[in-house]
Amino acid sequence: MKTRTSIIELFDQAKTNENYLKVCAPMVRYSKVQFRTLVKNYGVDLCFTPMILADSFCQNSKARSSEFSTTLNDTPLIVQFAANSSDAFVDASKLVYSYADGVDLNCGCPQKWAMKDGYGCALLSKPETICELVKAIKSNLPHNFSVSVKIRLLKEIKKTISMCQQLEKCGVNFLTVHGRTPTQKSGDKIDTMGLQEVIESVNIPIIANGGIKTLEDADNLYQEVKCNGVMAASGILTNPGLFSGATKTPLSCVKLWMDMKDKDVDSISFQCYHHHLVFMLEKVLSKQQKLVFNHLSTFETVDKYLYEHLINCMDSLDVKHNLGKFVDCEYPYEITSKHSSKCRSCGNSTCYCICNKYNSNISDGKYFRSCVKDDSLDYMDCSIFDLVS
Repeated sequence: MKTRTSIIELFDQAKTNENYLKVCAPMVRYSKVQFRTLVKNYGVDLCFTPMILADSFCQNSKARSSEFSTTLNDTPLIVQFAANSSDAFVDASKLVYSYADGVDLNCGCPQKWAMKDGYGCALLSKPETICELVKAIKSNLPHNFSVSVKIRLLKEIKKTISMCQQLEKCGVNFLTVHGRTPTQKSGDKIDTMGLQEVIESVNIPIIANGGIKTLEDADNLYQEVKCNGVMAASGILTNPGLFSGATKTPLSCVKLWMDMKDKDVDSISFQCYHHHLVFMLEKVLSKQQKLVFNHLSTFETVDKYLYEHLINCMDSLDVKHNLGKFVDCEYPYEITSKHSSKCRSCGNSTCYCICNKYNSNISDGKYFRSCVKDDSLDYMDCSIFDLVS
């Protein structure tokens, strides 16, 4: 059985030691189990999975296998979901309950596609919906299972504070606050004063996020805003040894990454393996070397290049990975079966369809169009074909 970690105890231990949690951010495509394991060798205390669409995770077995994998040593771990309905959020959380220490609701993604579909930052204008989602998890899963929310600052700090206080009352265990507004870019300076005001307004742990490129940046942010944790994203992607104090990716880190791929080559795609190395070696390779390395196209050519140009002193690198045994995740059929079909009209699993429901007792001779109209809607566009597709 996979080891579990209490996230609240994790925060308490850091506070007792007059320190802060060092956190690896949820990064789409990149926060896979191999990378999570890698950074935990270099000072990271807590990791998040990439953002996962809750409804897709429930509906599609391929999404479950590609978006989430874990090992016996992969703890502490928070699974981050993008969700805008409690049905999908609760069911997705139940599916990962046995394999994680908590779930996080993404309310900070500013990408257009997420906003358009009502995910990420789109939820910041609907704090009541965020509270409903949090309450749903708290009432459906054990209380020792952490539930958290990642947000961005709103232009009006008072509104951010009000939202955080509401979430605290709803039972959220901690919050991650990105120090920029949804319209600001990654290069913009973070609002440390705003972060400090938010942190002082609640009694739950706050992880501060934004602009962390070095351990010194993290230490300074902790000292300035008095947060309980500091999260790094692009900075730790470029330098997985960031929280250890390394100013660029250590060669031992590169070797660890290679070793984890060798443990189970089928568990990591070449694209993921190579992309991570492209980021890691940004400050290690010369411009000319990068021109060659970035265009390599196979595991063999990448490894050969690394051995010839970087890891030629391999014997002196006494490093061992602790990836651990992969867990064969088994998802309860009583949950996945509810999501076996999807309504083409509203996009929800048919058991949670919000537009029309097929009624087999009503028939007008057109079997594939027999359905009941929802009086609250002005259209009727759901057929039996939609229910089984």
